[in-house]
Amino acid sequence: MTMSSPASPPRIGITSSFCRHPLEIPMTALAQRYIAAVRAAGGMPFIIPFDTPPTHIPALLETCDGLLFSGGGDIDPACYRGQEHPKVYDVNHARDALEISLAQEAVSQGIPFLGICRGIQVINVALGGSLYEDLPSQYPNALAHRRDPKTERTLLAHTVRIAPQTRLHHVLEADELQVNSLHHQGVREVAPSLTAVAWSPDGLVEAVEAPNHPFGVAVQWHPEWLYDEHPAQLSLFQALVQAAAQRG
Repeated sequence: MTMSSPASPPRIGITSSFCRHPLEIPMTALAQRYIAAVRAAGGMPFIIPFDTPPTHIPALLETCDGLLFSGGGDIDPACYRGQEHPKVYDVNHARDALEISLAQEAVSQGIPFLGICRGIQVINVALGGSLYEDLPSQYPNALAHRRDPKTERTLLAHTVRIAPQTRLHHVLEADELQVNSLHHQGVREVAPSLTAVAWSPDGLVEAVEAPNHPFGVAVQWHPEWLYDEHPAQLSLFQALVQAAAQRG
């Protein structure tokens, strides 16, 4: 049972990052756009601290109807039998531990979830998949996937091709979609319990979903920066909130 009632919006827990305030104060951080997108879709967002102990997950899941795995720094390559790489940055072991356990529980308990950027990566890793530690140096003929996060957050950098007869295709109602691109890592081996459902022109996996799950979708792009200008991007958040409402 969750905290939501028929009269209240579905509660969507959003994962967060560590950052340091200019006054050297350690902080839990989350870009406001994630919160705004969930609200625009009709949900009630709340922030999950990045350092929440995995042992607190059962209590945490009692308070939410759905989960949003947000973007952020890289996952420790040791989590997916990867290799150390000089381009891997901003690893946070507490966040890795929390989100890997949280993704596993979301799948096993049928809790609706949406993953964004790091989100698709951590969900894939949690379920046994692997990543490219750095696309420019490891993926032949890669597009320029890492656009400037300060000036090109809303730039439609490339298309993605969406597989027909998939949940993502049903949600977006499109065979192709223009997306932004702000990442330097990507899905290498898709986890056995996930299915790749979208690809960039260079063949990189851009979205996965969990079959036979109430709503388990993850994308490599950042729809939170696009939802107010592009209705298809908002539909991702709406689908999450609708699935969460049915669970609640």
